[in-house]
Order: sequence, then structure tokens, then C-alpha cells
Amino acid sequence: MPGHDHGPSIKDSEQYEALREKGMSKEKAARISNESAASSRSEVAERGGEAEDYEDRTKEELLERAREVGIERTSEMTKVELIDALRNH
Repeated sequence: MPGHDHGPSIKDSEQYEALREKGMSKEKAARISNESAASSRSEVAERGGEAEDYEDRTKEELLERAREVGIERTSEMTKVELIDALRNH
């Protein structure tokens, strides 16, 4: 992926790739990298939330989050599958 052109919708390709490697979804990585390109990385980092890691959440919490973001067919997924779906939606 390094050096890959993600298109005009990604404003900070280097940060986008680093966030994806850390396991963030494409949507979240794009949102964060574009916001930091518009202001500064340090400003964005200061505003960042303190969300729990997916691994620390219960399966029920993961199911709720998956429904919130529009992931379908979650009732039969395992916790590991839910985490993967959330990170890669």
C-alpha cells in the first residue's frame, strides 16, 4: 500500500495508511486523515476520544455498534468476526 494513490478523497495518504495498518476501518481512517490534513495532526489527536478497544467490549456491545454503523447479518457472527467486520466496513 505505501505510495498507493487512494484517490482525491484521501487528503493525507501517509496517515491513512498508518491508521489502516492499526486496524481502523476505511471510513474512520479517511475521516481522521482528512481532518488532520485540514488542520494539523496534533490538533486532531487532542480532540480524539477514548473509546475502548473492540477486544475489551462484550459481544452484545459489538452487535449494537455493528447495527449502528449498518453492518448486516451480525446475529450469527462470532466476536472475532464482529470485530473484523467493524474494522473493515
